[in-house]
Amino acid sequence: MTNGVAYDRNLTWDGCVNVRDLGGLGRVSPGAVVRMEEPSTLTGAGWTAAWDHGVRTIVDLRDPCERTPDDAPRPDGMTTVRMPVEPVGTPFHDRWRRIDRLASPLHYTAMLDEHGHAVVAAVRAVATAAPGGVAIHCSGGKDRTGLVALVLLTFAGATTDEICADYLLSYGRLQPRFDAMGAGDQLAAVTGLLADHGTTIEDSVAATVSHLRMPDFLLDGGLSKADLGALDIRLTS
Repeated sequence: MTNGVAYDRNLTWDGCVNVRDLGGLGRVSPGAVVRMEEPSTLTGAGWTAAWDHGVRTIVDLRDPCERTPDDAPRPDGMTTVRMPVEPVGTPFHDRWRRIDRLASPLHYTAMLDEHGHAVVAAVRAVATAAPGGVAIHCSGGKDRTGLVALVLLTFAGATTDEICADYLLSYGRLQPRFDAMGAGDQLAAVTGLLADHGTTIEDSVAATVSHLRMPDFLLDGGLSKADLGALDIRLTS
């Protein structure tokens, strides 16, 4: 709700399918942070829509080997910050690639415990971005983006139900792309995988939120008190 009116977080940016504003969840203000899949498929009109929405910084959570050329040029004045989150080449990465391919919330709590510094670095990029809105993305905008969004939303006081509902939105929006890749129903696949591990998507997200201690997680991960203040202003202004 914004000023008593329900805020439509869904964004239609030509060339991308999984774009939404985090405004209205917890204390997050509309336009502060957008989550999305990789923006390389945005058309010129899509980039114009991003600019018109107020986005001035893109935080790219992908590994360098995943980056692809943009189909259309990014607007002048829009900054891209590269902040890889996935700890490629580590025992953690190898282990979880075997368990859930790092494509579910099953690994979230372990990620925060073992490689939380990478997540905090991404949060710092959001906090210290130039004036204007920030868009965060990975490849599909589901799991790395989902984990960073979870941390931001937890800091901003969003409820567990809000965070989980936001996470689940990506499955339906990305399913046409999954179909095109021959990947099948990914919500069913992830639900089945987590059931094999005795849990659910909802419980995995809830466990991660419960595990987080704010603001200690961010401060212990290297965020300064000044950065913490900047993050609060970024999310709520």
